[in-house]
Amino acid sequence: MLEKMETVDVDELIEEFETITKDAERIQRETLRKILEENASAEYLQNLGLNGRTDPESFKSCVPLVTHEDLQPYIQRIIDGDISPILTGKPITTISRSSGTTQGKPKFLPFNDELMETTLQIFRTSYAFRNREFPIGKGKALQFIYGSKQSKTKGGLNAGTATTNVYRSSTFKAEMKAMQSQCCSPDEVIFGPDFHQSLYCHLLCGLIFREEIQLVFSTFAHSLVHAFRTFELVWEELCDDIREGVLSSRITVPSIRAAMSKILKPNPELADLIHKKCSGLSNWYGLIPELFPNAKYLSGIMTGSMEHYLKKLRHYAGDLPLMSADYGSSEGWIGANVNPSLPPELATFAVLPNIGYFEFIPQRLGNLESQVLCIEPKPVGLTEVKVGEEYEIIVTNVAVAGSLFSRIPICGLP
Repeated sequence: MLEKMETVDVDELIEEFETITKDAERIQRETLRKILEENASAEYLQNLGLNGRTDPESFKSCVPLVTHEDLQPYIQRIIDGDISPILTGKPITTISRSSGTTQGKPKFLPFNDELMETTLQIFRTSYAFRNREFPIGKGKALQFIYGSKQSKTKGGLNAGTATTNVYRSSTFKAEMKAMQSQCCSPDEVIFGPDFHQSLYCHLLCGLIFREEIQLVFSTFAHSLVHAFRTFELVWEELCDDIREGVLSSRITVPSIRAAMSKILKPNPELADLIHKKCSGLSNWYGLIPELFPNAKYLSGIMTGSMEHYLKKLRHYAGDLPLMSADYGSSEGWIGANVNPSLPPELATFAVLPNIGYFEFIPQRLGNLESQVLCIEPKPVGLTEVKVGEEYEIIVTNVAVAGSLFSRIPICGLP
């Protein structure tokens, strides 16, 4: 069981990755078969005429290529409390709300234990390659993560952002501990109701545990930049908190104040050290390694629209490497960054063939909207893609009903 694991076996994970990717075609067929068999009772699938067939050829001939908008009526039924097998064979207990970066507005998608497991598999795989390249010891991670409050849908399901669903999972913290990446901030800070108060306390926790910080992480590069821009404004106040052992009056949430009181103690020496280091910096260049001398790298999504923040992030990071996190979508994860030594601008992502069924639309004939209406080009399989060509990715996920049988197209690799 995960709870009994002390650390992740990096060599074993890399060997497993090599094994499944070398046999990707067979693994993809098995993954599709599993998806179709486990969800054979779903209303959406039964209406498509597969009649129990699980081979890729029958799947492609029977299951249409649709968008999230096409599935919205089915998802709405789930949100409203319909417990019949609509898009999945297993019950849905949680709804995820997307960031809205693809279509300009949030999407609502079912979330379940299988999706959580594929998320952790991606995390484990990318960690293995990162740790082989940049080993970290026992310590903590400064993670600027925020678990917004979950709400209830009309049908009584928990609903929150995708990251909130992950961070609130009982297995997430155990997995981070196994990957030597345990957040230095208490849960009350991560799940606090006020973003600005949580950010302030993340920074404060990082300073308190500065010698133990092994890596700095946030989901997106812009969140890292925002965090350290905020630090520029509040660093003297943070030093005062550490010197006196009293939390700033700007923190008003009782649960956060109570949690921080357990770790914040008077430490004039640390406050003086941080003050001296900050005062000695030239325009804040190299701030992060000065604050956290044992940090090995910064990690987060740094590709696509996040590349805009790399210049400023490198200014803060100094000589610390920047590592782009993995590639996924609201519908599910796709690939892991298995070449962590490459800069974010050159990041490549390896598709894991056992976390979903993937197809690719060649981009030779124009934009995706026109291609969906055309017979050609036909989607090709994972092992049929050609180096140098561009594709739109179609996801049939093992868990997310929003893409399970719909093969929703999402943006190509950033």
